[in-house]
Amino acid sequence: MWQLLLLFWLNVFHPFYVSVTEIVYNKNSGTVQVSVRIFFDDFEKALEKRSKTQLNILKPTDRKQVNAMIAAYIKDHLKINANDKSLDLKFQGYEIEEDAAWCYFETSQVGSIKQLHIKNDILFEQQSSQSNMIHVVVDGKRKSTKLDNPKSEADFTY
Repeated sequence: MWQLLLLFWLNVFHPFYVSVTEIVYNKNSGTVQVSVRIFFDDFEKALEKRSKTQLNILKPTDRKQVNAMIAAYIKDHLKINANDKSLDLKFQGYEIEEDAAWCYFETSQVGSIKQLHIKNDILFEQQSSQSNMIHVVVDGKRKSTKLDNPKSEADFTY
């Protein structure tokens, strides 16, 4: 019985902190498409702390400013290297879905991908228990890993 109470307590009173990053190589366009899912309340706190400005990403008063803040934060905390070359993430926008912000990026053409090195420390400065899931799809082959704070780097070979 006490195990059930403990499980209930952990689920109700101890939130979990996780982001999901999906990285897909689009063979047709030769680009890498990236989407990052982050709980918007935690993300908003990180953006406010960084900018020392209060904001509302659900209903921003200045969408351009919020876009710039989101793009800068993620570009500082998510680094992707393909075949030992740094990829430039170009912000495409974001949308809110339920309790999360989906942030979208795309790269210029990169050619074929043999190796990816990813550094992802999104929200690590906010939560010591933050975990970041990474899913990568190259040429139809899906690989995944989980980075638990402070581990922030992963390698994928195709």
